[in-house]
Amino acid sequence: MANDNLILTPEGRQKLEDELHYLENEKRAEIGERIRIAREFGDISENSEYDDAKNEQGMIEARIAQINRILSEATVVDTPKRSNRVNIGSSVTVTMNGEQRMFTVVGSAEANIFEEKISNESPVGAALVGHKKGDELHVSGPTGRSIDLTILKIEQ
Repeated sequence: MANDNLILTPEGRQKLEDELHYLENEKRAEIGERIRIAREFGDISENSEYDDAKNEQGMIEARIAQINRILSEATVVDTPKRSNRVNIGSSVTVTMNGEQRMFTVVGSAEANIFEEKISNESPVGAALVGHKKGDELHVSGPTGRSIDLTILKIEQ
């Protein structure tokens, strides 16, 4: 994620801080214990439990470094409490090619389509930011397909 313009909502920052706390204080200890037990099995050169624990330790340390980098570089953006326009942190209900959908517009560091959180840098997110209820938008999606949006509701 080589992005000089990382944006987080206060909720996104808190979620990352909670994950970091868990990884540093609980997961590290758990993996350390797994490594200690795996060493007791003898020769570590042919010990799959040891290899698995060391691989997981590497992934956890990489995630800790990534979270620390995001938290140190990100700008935390507060959503205006009273705004009739879509901002980062807004939950937006739209009709999208005839189907009703709800998204929360967030920075790219906390985007997660499974939680219906879309990045302000994505085609749909970028198109929504700054618009108000009733606006009709025509967006070219990531595949080049045209997407027709109508903003039905904005919640801050």
